[in-house]
Amino acid sequence: MNATLLDDATQARVVAAYLKRHPEFLSEYPDLAAKLTMPREQGAVSSLAVYQLQSLRDKNAELERRLAELIGIAAENEKLMERVHALTVALLRANTMEVTARTVIARLSADFHTEQVRLLLFGDEPRLPRADWLQQIAGGADALPEFSEFLHKNEPVSGRLSAEKLQRLFGAESEEIRSVAMMRLGDCGILAIGSADPDRFQPGMGTLFLKMISATITAALARSRDVS
Repeated sequence: MNATLLDDATQARVVAAYLKRHPEFLSEYPDLAAKLTMPREQGAVSSLAVYQLQSLRDKNAELERRLAELIGIAAENEKLMERVHALTVALLRANTMEVTARTVIARLSADFHTEQVRLLLFGDEPRLPRADWLQQIAGGADALPEFSEFLHKNEPVSGRLSAEKLQRLFGAESEEIRSVAMMRLGDCGILAIGSADPDRFQPGMGTLFLKMISATITAALARSRDVS
């Protein structure tokens, strides 16, 4: 027997002795346990085969959970896309500023199940209705210093707002609002959606659909202004 074989045999005995002294070793290195080859005959070591099988089952269960989660997200995104499409079609039919504004509020309230919707439109349009959901800001963006940072970044935001900002947006209903999604409508104004659920709109949530809604409403408002 040459030196290499002797060394291999010695190392194998050392490894075996170590594992005997530390039976928990493989639980700390599950990837290693999953790669080991088991003898066909039954015996005390069959418990490792059971462990490997359970490890594979756990991995499969986790993959199935993730797949179900992704399927759920995809289904919800599909519903949101259908609602955005319906909003777009409805706004294409609107031919005046008033109809456009009313369509925005009606569609967001019904299709998106929103509790409070507010339009803050820059300028002074006498043909627009007097309503709780509409504010006309004659001074434009400069008349809303509390939202200057938001207007400058021109990105949708979601989460909780200060009491001052909630009051400016929602007035008497501000005390009921716990979370908000807010979008700039280009040079037309601001759209704010409020919820009594503090988890409805959270910081860091995806803004893709908010951007799509914002772009759609901005285009509709700009078109109706040009028509007027």
